[in-house]
Amino acid sequence: MTEIERIDQLRNELHAHNYNYYVLNAPVISDQEFDRLMRELQDLEAKHPECFDANSPTMRVGSDLNKNFTQVEHKYPMLSLGNTYSESEVADFYERVRKSLNEDFEICCEMKFDGTSISLTYEDGKLVRAVTRGDGVKGDDVTDNVKTIRSIPLVLHGEGYPKNFEIRGEILMPWTVFEDLNRERELREEPLFANPRNAASGTLKSQNSAVVASRKLDAYLYYLLGDNLPHDGHYENLQEAEKWGFKISHITRKVRTLDEIFEFINHWDVERKNLPVATDGIVLKVNSLRQQRNLGYTAKSPRWAIAYKFQAEQALTKLLKVTYQVGRTGAVTPVANLEPVQLSGTIVKRASLHNADIIASLDLHIGDMVYVEKGGEIIPKITGVDVASRPQNSEKVTFITHCPECGSKLIRYEDEAAHYCTNETACPPQIKGKIEHFISRRAMNIEGLGPETVDQFYQEGMIHNVADLYTLKAEDICKLERMGEKSAENIIQGIEASKQVPYERVLFALGIRFVGETVAKKVAKAFRSIDALATATLDELIHVDEIGEKIAQSILLYFSNEQNRMLVERLRQAGLKLEADEEDLSGHTDRLQGKSIVISGVFALHSRDEYKDLIEKHGGKNVGSISKKTSFILAGDNMGPSKLEKAQKLGIPIIDEYEFLSMIAEE
Repeated sequence: MTEIERIDQLRNELHAHNYNYYVLNAPVISDQEFDRLMRELQDLEAKHPECFDANSPTMRVGSDLNKNFTQVEHKYPMLSLGNTYSESEVADFYERVRKSLNEDFEICCEMKFDGTSISLTYEDGKLVRAVTRGDGVKGDDVTDNVKTIRSIPLVLHGEGYPKNFEIRGEILMPWTVFEDLNRERELREEPLFANPRNAASGTLKSQNSAVVASRKLDAYLYYLLGDNLPHDGHYENLQEAEKWGFKISHITRKVRTLDEIFEFINHWDVERKNLPVATDGIVLKVNSLRQQRNLGYTAKSPRWAIAYKFQAEQALTKLLKVTYQVGRTGAVTPVANLEPVQLSGTIVKRASLHNADIIASLDLHIGDMVYVEKGGEIIPKITGVDVASRPQNSEKVTFITHCPECGSKLIRYEDEAAHYCTNETACPPQIKGKIEHFISRRAMNIEGLGPETVDQFYQEGMIHNVADLYTLKAEDICKLERMGEKSAENIIQGIEASKQVPYERVLFALGIRFVGETVAKKVAKAFRSIDALATATLDELIHVDEIGEKIAQSILLYFSNEQNRMLVERLRQAGLKLEADEEDLSGHTDRLQGKSIVISGVFALHSRDEYKDLIEKHGGKNVGSISKKTSFILAGDNMGPSKLEKAQKLGIPIIDEYEFLSMIAEE
């Protein structure tokens, strides 16, 4: 595989992992593995600038936004921290800070709690708003749900707190609560949560605050923001916040030397296993807020803080058997079924084996004693085999040749690690997976439906493909278990509302292989109707911006299938938008044609996403980083200092939102 092909492969993998993590709350790889893949992609993109893609995973921040909640813009963007896994990189961070400040400084050492980030705003000592991290710029207002968490004060006590301030922290699900919850879900044959973080995140987004209250969430707060904080010291501000009623971790320690940092890391790498909540590392922050401001930010993270991630915990257990799961695309994933073993606070019974190459490289046999790792308390994987303890005459594990669900022969495409079942229209997991993708928020956004409901409808024989959704009747849904009139009505209303979803999102919802959200927009712009797309030639397809032969061939293959064409026709009959209407086309101009534009900062008149849409609507191209090819920067408040410095160095024009809106306005 060439480096260019590897870039494409990494981008596809990381987009999928971002989706699993931020949208489905069901990650399939560890944080450490994700970071490793991201670093590899960053290195390859640096070597091949000709492969620049504004929508590469290296250019974006995953989002947990949910349209069922009101979205609120953060007063101060919630940036991610840079991650490191080695003491040498911690030392590099310490040295960078020392050289940059050229004065004495203190470091605040904190546990990195593994939950879901929250920002709490207090006015006059009362909680007025709780907002999730979202995409870092805006998040979901989950105030009603957060008010059910008993460790978060609704009214502060004590004195000395600012009139207005923000405090950030982590909402967590304790290990004991997590295990009880999964035990209940297993009894009800519901999907289990992968880890406490995802359980906390999923709970926080519940539409029923009574459910949130029943889940016994906890919270630790770790950072204050505002104009009139009591102290310049971050650590000292946390001590004051504890007096006001906030739950602050007593593990936090203030140090001056690198040796003291390593002492803290080494102690808690062992002792964290005795904590009641999940942790996955240590956070190091320069203590002085003045020094933090002087150090500033990179485009994605503060220069004054870093997260040290713990190495994955390992255990030895027996491999009992290997089973196989089929995903939405037909990809078949082998799963190791293990003798239960305690690992990172939970009992592990299964581990992913990823693909046939991994099985071959491990030389697995049934009955082997295998080493299992869990990075960041997520889904475990087998990393090695104790060959010396292998039973005599044990059966070697070989990858299956036929689909475990429908019996179809599996194939492996050139340059791909996975095996696929090609029986798209009759393989149950693929059918349900395609329906789940179709109803998802970024596709048709059908409220009231979820994976469990889809499975229930499928098992009852009510749906066999996405077109069947539009034939459902409320009176039939009412008869099902756990379904009342209100639930049925909500589902039917959600399905009806989806008929107004624009053509480009319908195209994405169809689940054509390699046609993601961004590609669907490009294709919809070039082919204004599904009929035009269905009759397009290979040559016409590959002449569309950013559409290569692989994507083009996938589109041709989709429309060459008679069942797919019949499905599209049924969706047409149901009333879905299969062409760009006048409203979609209105306002499109070429005023920004040929211009590459970077967006930075916080805006007053529109959100960043709205500005990105406006740029595309007027023929421009959104790019994530500044280069000589950048036409101009659309800048709001709090533009990143590194971007400002680079723009000035390259002589790139910087315009505000008023000037931009004037630029695209009617002559």
